Amino acid sequence: MSLPPGVRRTTVETSRGPFAALEALPGSGVPDRCPALLVPGLTGSKEDFLAVLETLAASGRRVVAIDMRGQYESIGPDDESAYTRAALGADIAALLSALGPGPVHLVGHSFGGLVCREAVLAGARPASFTLMSSGPAAVSGPAAAKARALRDAIPELGMAQIWELSLEPDYLGRGVQREVVAFLKARTLGNSEKGLAFMANEILTAPDRVDELAKHCADTALRVLVLYGEDDDAWDPRAQAAMAERLNAPKVVIPGAAHSPAWDAPETTAAALLALWADTERTLK
Repeated sequence: MSLPPGVRRTTVETSRGPFAALEALPGSGVPDRCPALLVPGLTGSKEDFLAVLETLAASGRRVVAIDMRGQYESIGPDDESAYTRAALGADIAALLSALGPGPVHLVGHSFGGLVCREAVLAGARPASFTLMSSGPAAVSGPAAAKARALRDAIPELGMAQIWELSLEPDYLGRGVQREVVAFLKARTLGNSEKGLAFMANEILTAPDRVDELAKHCADTALRVLVLYGEDDDAWDPRAQAAMAERLNAPKVVIPGAAHSPAWDAPETTAAALLALWADTERTLK
């Protein structure tokens, strides 16, 4: 869990408040390409991108991974209205502006992809938009059962008990390293409980807005990439492939990866992102 070279913890100040972040810069310290913003999923955090930050920044750009409002080290209120997809999308738009003034590449993982889609459809103009292991609408099947169980258990038990009774025994039983378990505990207990419960409800109720996004991309020439692991267990890979077709967007299937390709296969994932970003930047000149 140590930070790679050139990566530091920081805070990004925006018009909608501060957001905890990991920032990576190229070895020279002077970025000369478009920056990138990486947004995690429901129970994730900025650390989900640790394995790709150094590689992405080495291409000559500033790369910032954030905790969304109420996640881990980003402050979140008890007001549930702060955690709607639209409100979180407004946060992403503010972050894009803060990282500007030029175009910024946007990557949304899982629930973060649904949130970033809200930002784009509300008028945010990233340089490119990657949907990473994110589907066309609400999760279903086993992923929905997990989100529903989390949403319903938080008010009754609280995250401390959920950690003690369920999460920690599972991680230890699977042989997760003690250092990683310690981090996961800090992250789990650092989340806003109301925020996490309400975001769980948001991932269970998200509508299909793919056609709206496809029209928006056609109208604005926004480049979109659909990227996911071949063994994704949140959204069916077939549903993500169909989404790419509806968006008329390229798709990249990461071999040997499940729902977290940036962690499971960082080099392959980083290479796919860098290829999109470089191709997009050629058209921006």
